[in-house]
Amino acid sequence: MTALAIASGLSVLGVGSVSAQEKVLKIGQLGVMSGPAASWGLVNRYAAEAHAKMINANGGWEIDGEKYRVEIVSVDDRNDPRTAIAGAERLIYQEGIKYIIGTNVDDTTQAILPILKAGGAFAISYGHTREMFVSPNDNTALGNIAGYQMSPIIYKYLVEQRGIKSVSFIARNDLNGLGNRDAGVAAAKELNLEIVSADATYEPGTSDYFPVLSPLVRANPDMIVLSGVAPSDAGQLLRAARELGYGGIISTETAHDATVLKETAGDAANGFISQGGASTPEIRTPYVEDFMKAYAEVAGEWNDEAGTKIYALETILQTLKLAGAKAIDDVEVFKAAIPKLDMENPFVKGGEPKLRWVGEKWFGHQRQLAVPVVVNEYQNGEFVTLVVDSVN
Repeated sequence: MTALAIASGLSVLGVGSVSAQEKVLKIGQLGVMSGPAASWGLVNRYAAEAHAKMINANGGWEIDGEKYRVEIVSVDDRNDPRTAIAGAERLIYQEGIKYIIGTNVDDTTQAILPILKAGGAFAISYGHTREMFVSPNDNTALGNIAGYQMSPIIYKYLVEQRGIKSVSFIARNDLNGLGNRDAGVAAAKELNLEIVSADATYEPGTSDYFPVLSPLVRANPDMIVLSGVAPSDAGQLLRAARELGYGGIISTETAHDATVLKETAGDAANGFISQGGASTPEIRTPYVEDFMKAYAEVAGEWNDEAGTKIYALETILQTLKLAGAKAIDDVEVFKAAIPKLDMENPFVKGGEPKLRWVGEKWFGHQRQLAVPVVVNEYQNGEFVTLVVDSVN
């Protein structure tokens, strides 16, 4: 069985009804969709499903003159490396899928690298460790902006616009959190910021953040960075820091949802600075407006982070169109077409930056989506755009 299938009904986890003889292009989505970090995987799923719904409503996706109905097949990896391995094997060997959106963090992405290689599959990942995208790991690409790319932009803005001079870091004690902390420390040193503390960590599942935050608050740096913080943890950390009396800036290099912040932190989230969703009103096209409506229909409400996640399916499909039908089942043909993709961006007014693969500076070859860099500040239930930039 291959990703190109003659379908006679719905896949168990697939989306979209199909006729008896309709050609179907299956795209996998593997990510955390349960537990504290569930919103990271769910936004990937809902974005892919909403985008596929729009494409299919317009007649499907054309490759070599033939139309394909795009079907999204989703698997929850529960943020667990062993479950991620099983999920990747299911998508590749049972569903015949060659292109996967996910996983969401470093641990699960590293776990599936051998599976992707052995199964001849390609994944757009949201883990950030550089080695995962450097040869010989040629079957993965970075789907958003990594902490080591985002942190220098955030800190530079805050140095120039808010006058910060000192910073402390607190990280979740896992590969993703610690990696983002180390990248943040390096960026802070480049800007000559005083690093007051960088050794504070908390374990997954922590519910009381007062003990770990108290020393940081007493030291009173100009900024506290929540390195690699998950959406469910951010609200509790913000509330605890403010209740302890901290009045400085709190930031992170990860992306967040305004609704979740409002529900979990309330007014304590005001002033929180994070990675934005690449769909600010200033740059979004009418196509993105339509996508936002489709996303809300699928998910129940809009999530700003979905503005970054729309890029994954579009970039996969445009590269497949460029490479031709042979690439549907052969990722080597797909990878050969990666350097050739260079087209007007349908999600940004004026079409710039182009829809293409980037990352040469960071990984030695084009293994990153050209998602715009957006920095947001949360204020009273909404995000305010501070910076729009490019990863290049």
